Amino acid sequence: MSDELREVAGTRILLCAIEGPAIRNPQDANDLIGAARSESAELVALPMERLDPAFFQLRTGLAGEILQKFVNYRVRLAILGDFTQPAADSTALRDLIRESNSGRTTWFLPDVAELEARLMAP
Repeated sequence: MSDELREVAGTRILLCAIEGPAIRNPQDANDLIGAARSESAELVALPMERLDPAFFQLRTGLAGEILQKFVNYRVRLAILGDFTQPAADSTALRDLIRESNSGRTTWFLPDVAELEARLMAP
């Protein structure tokens, strides 16, 4: 499967395939943002498997750097997957997920169906 463009509730989404290149550093995030912008996507839906494991260890700073890139370029990000184990291992990550999900810029969601439901909600 390759990346796919989808529109939900007026939001153009770049739905990334699980097999795509890993996001290991801020430059990889820039490349993904560039791909999204070239397709006029406002939101990137990224499977958590594409993120370097260091992303979920907040002390590395990788999550902050990557999330800030998306904020700076005004491209929303939905990270899709099962965060049960990483969140159980880290209070800080659990807090980041909760705070992010209460906003509109970055979401940590279980799947595409949940992302679509959130976009369609008033």
